[in-house]
Amino acid sequence: MRISKSFIPTLKEVPTDAVIPSHVLMLRAGLVRMLSAGIYSFLPVGYKMVKKVSDIIREEMDAIGGQEFHLPALNPKEIWEETGRVEAFGDTMFHLKNRDYVLAPTHEEIMTYHSKGVLKSYKDLPQIWYQIQTKFRNEARPRSGVIRGRQFLMKDSYSFDKSFEALDESYDLHDKAYRKIFERCGIDFFVVGASSGAMGGSKSEEFMVQSDAGEDTVAHCKTCGYAANVEVAKSVPAEVKSTGDKKEVYEIHTPNVKSIDELCEFLSIHEQETAKSRVYIVDDKPVLILMLGNDEVNETKLESVLGASVRPGHPEELKKITGADAGSIGPVGFTHRIIADERLKGLYNLFSGANKNDYHIGGIDLERDVTDIEFADLRTAETGEKCVRCGKEIDVFKAIELGHIFKLGTKYSEGLGANFLDESGIAKPLVMGSYGIGVERVLACYIEQNYDEKGIVWKKEFTPFDIQLLALNIKKDAVREVADKLYDDLGDKGYEVLYDDRVDAQAGFKFNDADLMGVPIQIVVGERNLKENKVEYKVRKTGERDLVAIDELYSKIEELTSNL
Repeated sequence: MRISKSFIPTLKEVPTDAVIPSHVLMLRAGLVRMLSAGIYSFLPVGYKMVKKVSDIIREEMDAIGGQEFHLPALNPKEIWEETGRVEAFGDTMFHLKNRDYVLAPTHEEIMTYHSKGVLKSYKDLPQIWYQIQTKFRNEARPRSGVIRGRQFLMKDSYSFDKSFEALDESYDLHDKAYRKIFERCGIDFFVVGASSGAMGGSKSEEFMVQSDAGEDTVAHCKTCGYAANVEVAKSVPAEVKSTGDKKEVYEIHTPNVKSIDELCEFLSIHEQETAKSRVYIVDDKPVLILMLGNDEVNETKLESVLGASVRPGHPEELKKITGADAGSIGPVGFTHRIIADERLKGLYNLFSGANKNDYHIGGIDLERDVTDIEFADLRTAETGEKCVRCGKEIDVFKAIELGHIFKLGTKYSEGLGANFLDESGIAKPLVMGSYGIGVERVLACYIEQNYDEKGIVWKKEFTPFDIQLLALNIKKDAVREVADKLYDDLGDKGYEVLYDDRVDAQAGFKFNDADLMGVPIQIVVGERNLKENKVEYKVRKTGERDLVAIDELYSKIEELTSNL
């Protein structure tokens, strides 16, 4: 590719709306341009890399028996209503003006629709269907470049099996395929247990990349490899014990005390002597949740315990439900369901709200003073706590989700009536799995892990070009003739070459652009070195550079390539 005849609009300055490295570098290196918030155009070099990611995905999906589809992004709304996901996605789903159609954020319903009445017998199973297709989600706050956009390219695949045991095999095939895909793309990733969210289903795992730009938070143990999204992560926090003789409950006037920290300061106590109260609404009924001190409620865990979606009680509801405003609510005398985090089990002489504004209660023994109290793991894991698997410390950090695999079970086949006849001739719903990869995210995550102060650093196996050829002062006939011949010869030898043949660009500009683009090997043709019949080579990653005779260049490139 000759730069003089290509569209590669590199930028010298960092765009003001870009913060994370991948967003900055994709814009600066001319891979993408923003059309609108969360909507990006992939330019020729960027799209070249998107196709490379897609090709790797296709090869690994085909290797496990996947069959590629191309489904419409425009879907009849009625199909989504049959599974209840119009409500589940809410405002995230794009609706067309006539309201009869939606833009698909994913394709479980449509794949299931196509399986209905076609996969009629257990003899037709298993099946793995996949596509690489544009998806649409109306993100309220699109950010981080292509990592969180409103329009994005996604590989989604779906397995159809006759049983949950067979689903285990399809799930494992995808797990292995995903690992190969990300390894081939040169990405350092790890796998975590996760929540299925709006997709539904049982077992769920996410393939993650550690990054401060991530929107997910994960708990990870470097010692044994335990990893889980904090939505489901478990840990072993420091043990807490009550001391002294048990007291009877007593009321304390605590004017203007609303938070745990304010209560601790007012009473000169430790936060581990307090029980924080939060009111949630589930199925229009209030539930009081108790947490030790400043421990945070993990709402995903709470929804799992309750088996339903929850929302925090609104300020105007709290007084009606408890008799007090937030900050003065407590378990003693609360007449609805109460669930306490397991960390509170066995504790006594606790302080909590009195269900009366500006008052708290001390001396609380939850198992003595609160009727029918329940205990469950409701807290969010934190850095420094013990791993549930090996007992070493865990680390909690931000991460980007690359891919997500789910065991859907029969949620969608039952909802859409997609049945098959088993060996006994009995009609049963298809057992499904769903498996997604954010294609553009793969590219962004690679860059997040492979850049320096000069730009992107591509690897040999994952690069838009093998070699960048720079002709300095190309107006000189000798330079142009040698550079043109090298370009042709390298292409004939099977190398993909980006040729900087711009006439008016200065040498410094070409060098900076080359480092920004990050192609693994740079070959520099300059008038001075040509007098000795030599050209310069540079290894982008290490900065190694030297002169080489032109007739030895090809063997040198082979050596450099093998050592990359």
